[in-house]
Amino acid sequence: MDNQTALLREAIALSKSAVDHGNEPFGAVLVKDGEIILRAENSVFGGRDMTNHAEMNLVKLAAQHYDPAFLADCTLYSNTEPCAMCAGAIYWSGIGHLVFACSEQRLGEIAGIGLAVPSRSVLETGARSVTVIGPTELEEEAAEVHKAFWPKHLGKD
Repeated sequence: MDNQTALLREAIALSKSAVDHGNEPFGAVLVKDGEIILRAENSVFGGRDMTNHAEMNLVKLAAQHYDPAFLADCTLYSNTEPCAMCAGAIYWSGIGHLVFACSEQRLGEIAGIGLAVPSRSVLETGARSVTVIGPTELEEEAAEVHKAFWPKHLGKD
């Protein structure tokens, strides 16, 4: 298993943890030089704040600990493609790289919700470059968590 696969699986595990904590199935890790330096999961219900997406939580945490020059060499790994809000936060934080397993499009097919704005569409409008990789070969593995969550959550099962 390569490092990217292991890091995405950690984000997927955090998405499962978020569900276990009564939240939506999203998780993210921040990586520098191949090592996880921060972890976050979705906490929209537990935190009673609809902006508490995993990536937003991670960006807020990162900004408390690191400056943009440091973050430029970091990669954010997420189980699912960040929404437009989170992509904007990634851009403004200075994080230089993004890797996600499940696409926004695939999430939309499963849940029927979302903004349907690819993170690349947000990030490519900026003055600085953010490398984006995804969806990856783990898309269906990441999608399984959504398949288990959204139909029940939205009352469609």
